[in-house]
Amino acid sequence: MAAHPRRAPRSPPLSSHLPAQAPGGERGTPGAKPGGRSTVPGRAPGHGPGLTRFNALSHEDAHAILLHCCGSRRWAHRVATHRPYPDAPSLLAAADEASYDLSQADLTEALSGEFPAELGRGAPYAALLALDAAHAQYERTFGHAFVICLAGHPPEERADQLLGAIRRRMTHEIDEERAISADELRRLAQARLADLMDRLPRLLDRAAPGNGLFAADFGLFSPVG
Repeated sequence: MAAHPRRAPRSPPLSSHLPAQAPGGERGTPGAKPGGRSTVPGRAPGHGPGLTRFNALSHEDAHAILLHCCGSRRWAHRVATHRPYPDAPSLLAAADEASYDLSQADLTEALSGEFPAELGRGAPYAALLALDAAHAQYERTFGHAFVICLAGHPPEERADQLLGAIRRRMTHEIDEERAISADELRRLAQARLADLMDRLPRLLDRAAPGNGLFAADFGLFSPVG
C-alpha cells in the first residue's frame, strides 16, 4: 500500500469536544443511501430554539458555523442554502444528502480539516502512547487524520474502541479506507450538527453584537472528547 507524506501541522481545530460515534458506526464501505430521514441517538425531532436561530442567520454566518461540523465548503454552502428547515430531522436529512454527494475533492478538503481522535483526561499513559503511534502510522499511510465517530460509547470504552478501529482499518486498501472515512465523517457531521442546535442559542447570545461569529465562539466540537 503506497504511503502518503504526513501533513504539515495545522492551526487549532475549529471543532472541539463532542463524544463521537453514533451506534452502528464503522460498518464498512458505505453502500446505498438509507431510506427515511436520519436521526441522531438521544435527539428528539422538532423545531427547537437552536433551529429557529439557525434558520434566521445570514448565509455567511450559517456557512461559517457549518464548517465546524464538516470542513467541506460545498457541504456547508449546500446545507446553509437549503434553509429554512421545518424541523431537526429535515436539517439532519439535508446534511446527510450533502455528505453523500461530496466529490472526491470535497472529501479531501473535509478530511484535511479533521484532527486525530483523542482520549479524554485521565486516559492511561500507555494508551495515549499507543494511540499517538497508531495515528502517526495511519497518517503516513493514508495522508489524513483518522476519522471515527464514537457517540454513544462511554468514555471508559473509547481507548479500546479507538485503538481497535485504527489498527483494523490500517489493513485496508486506500480506496476502501477513504470510503469508510467518508461515512464516519458523515456521522460526525450529523452528531456535531445536532449538538450545535442545542448550543447555538447560548453561543449567539454570548457573541459580541455586530462582530459576527468567530472560531473562538466554537470551542465545542472535536473528533472525540
